Parts: sequence; structure tokens; C-alpha cells
Amino acid sequence: MAILSVNAGSSSLKFSLHPLIGGQVQPSVLSGCIEGLEPGGQPEMGWTFAGAARRQAVSGPGETPFLQALERLRALLSDLEGAPAIAAVAHRVVHGGEDFQDSVLVTDAVLERLALLNSLAPLHQPHNLAGIRSFRQAFPALPQVACFDTAFHAGLPEVASAFALPSTLTGQGVRRYGFHGLSYHYLMDTLLERTPRARGRVLMAHLGNGASLCAARGGRSVATTMGFSALDGLMMGTRSGTLDAGVLLYLMEQGWDHDRIQKLLYKQSGLLGVSGISADMRRLRADGSVAARRAIDQFTYRVVREAGAMAACMEGLDLLAFSGGIGENDAALRAEVCERLGWMGVRMDAARNAQARGDAAHAIHAPDSAVEVWVVPTDEGRVAAREAARLLHPRDDGGPEAGAWAGNMQ
Repeated sequence: MAILSVNAGSSSLKFSLHPLIGGQVQPSVLSGCIEGLEPGGQPEMGWTFAGAARRQAVSGPGETPFLQALERLRALLSDLEGAPAIAAVAHRVVHGGEDFQDSVLVTDAVLERLALLNSLAPLHQPHNLAGIRSFRQAFPALPQVACFDTAFHAGLPEVASAFALPSTLTGQGVRRYGFHGLSYHYLMDTLLERTPRARGRVLMAHLGNGASLCAARGGRSVATTMGFSALDGLMMGTRSGTLDAGVLLYLMEQGWDHDRIQKLLYKQSGLLGVSGISADMRRLRADGSVAARRAIDQFTYRVVREAGAMAACMEGLDLLAFSGGIGENDAALRAEVCERLGWMGVRMDAARNAQARGDAAHAIHAPDSAVEVWVVPTDEGRVAAREAARLLHPRDDGGPEAGAWAGNMQ
């Protein structure tokens, strides 16, 4: 048996297949991505199985490109020799709001409640839910499990989660939720397996097109930079991060409507907006122009500034971990951040930092560093698979019976 983990976006579908051995979720044996799923797009699927990578166009029956992609994925899962049978599908869902602080089996009622949160994460939530609906249609016999990026932060202290707003608003759920929770869950588990420092004061940096920091003590989130929506905190690929609300009032006075402001904040700001070139850090590094350098410097500054705030919340720092597309691959950014956090005793080993590549966690701190520094490639799909297995796998502690689990494998 295996869990199929999926992350549905506006134009792509990432997937990974995780075997269950002895009730334990294993690393993926199949992983891939289907791109070009936007209306009028030309879908292509790339995947890796048994060490071999392949890519092909997606075509065939289906009302939409997404449903065509699901039919092709179903055929792939049936055709791969040695691939385990799917027992459930685990979906990454960005926002769980106040109602969902843990993973949940998907029902019509669950989908209706989650759709009310679409405006809080417009780049992700509607597409996450559309993906679930499509999978329910394509795989009607399989249980679908929603796994939330907000869940890891559900235990935030009230002083960290509350905004300085009237109680009439905070009582309606206007509060800091935090995101990238599946990634932070994986990072925390990985670090706890490798170093006793992970039980102390840990700062995790998920830096990619979406970017945030999370402060954790005793393995639990105590502060994070993202808030009510996925706009707050760090500068990102196309998102502004923290912005004086007075700017929005000014734009409204200038006649900007909701849709124009939303487009500015989510799609036209961040690295793209500052540079005027690209949201891709790799392209900005290669560009070398003054505008590109300005965007990189601003991104780095915001990471350093917020890192100081997170460390203050924890009253110190024992471990710093980098992850995400930028955090895992941009050695120059890691070096600069660590140098500017040197006042806290952070010392990086330049050779280790340059060599930190691949799928494994790497310690990159110098021997005399007061703070451990790690690079940890994240695996949100494996965390989602674990969550699905936890909900559905037969256990000896009153969990679902084996028959109920196996009955959904048709």
C-alpha cells in the first residue's frame, strides 16, 4: 500500500507516491509534476521512478486539462511495474482557518467550510480545493485527506497570534495563523533525529517563491512571520511581505479597487516588483544589474531583520535551518545571512556551505559556532502522507479497523 501526496496549484500538479511499510511512511518511489494545466495550456508530465526520469505530453479524455492530467496520472500509476497500490490521497491545503487545526478526511461539508477561506490565500486555496474535487471525481473509491499548512502553528501563544485589533474582529478569527506548516513539520522532525539542539531554540527559514520564518521551542511553533494571510512577513518572489497598512489606504484614496490591490500584493511585488526583472533568485544572481542586486539585498535584509525578531521571541538561538528552493540552493544567501547574524554567535563553515547539495540534511556551521546551522531539503509530500496514514492506517490503539482501510483501496 502507499499514500499518494498531491499539491494542486493554478497551473501545475505536484505528486509523490509514498509506500507504507509496517505502518511507516517511506520516502517516495515516484515523484513528478504535471505543468501547463491553465486554460489553453499544453499539459506535460515529468516524473521519476526507479531512478529513471521521463517526460511526455498529456492528452486524452477529460472535460478540463486538470481532469485529463488525472486520467494520465491514473494510467501511469497502473502501468508502472512494481508501484504499490494507492490507499489514500493526501492533499496539501494552505489554509485551515480556526475550524481545522489538524488533518481531516474530506467531505462535502469540509470543502464548503474550506472554500470560505479562499480570500485569505487566493494564490493557493481555490486551486488546492479544485484539486481535491477533481481527485474525488477521478478516484471516487479512495479516501481524500486534507493536510493544512496552518496546523503546525495552531498552538501559537495568544500573544503571538493576536493582532492589536478590537475583540469584535479577533473573535471572528482575524488573527495570525502562519503557513508553510508541512515544511516546518518535516524540518523539525528531521532536525530532532539529527541533533539534540533541535529540542532548544530553533529558527527555521523556508525561503522560496513563498518565504517565511518560524521560531520553535521544544519542537513547537512559538512565532512565525506569516500571518492572517500568506502575504505577511518576508519579501517573496512576487508578494510584498509586511507592508504599512497606510499604503493600502493611500492606494484606495487613489481609486485602486480590491482586485487591483490584490494583484499588486500577490503577483507584482517582491523580487519581481523590486527588480523589474524576475521573481527567480537564480535569474537575478545571473543578471548582475543594479536592479537585480537591489532586490537581492532587500530580500536578504528582510530575512536578517525578521530573524532577529524571532530570536528575541525565543530569548536566544541554538539552531538555524535553511530550506525551500532558495534556502536549499543559494549558498551566497546563506553565507550573507549567517555573517549578519554573527553577533548571535553564528559561524558558518564556507566549504561545508558550498558543498551542501542533494537530498540529505547538511550541517554547515563552523566548529566554534555557538549556533548550529543546517540545510534541510524539505519534503512536504512525505509529511502529508504521514498525516493520511495517521488518520487511516489500522492501529492497535483504537484506530480504524484493517477492513475499513483496505476497503477503500479499490
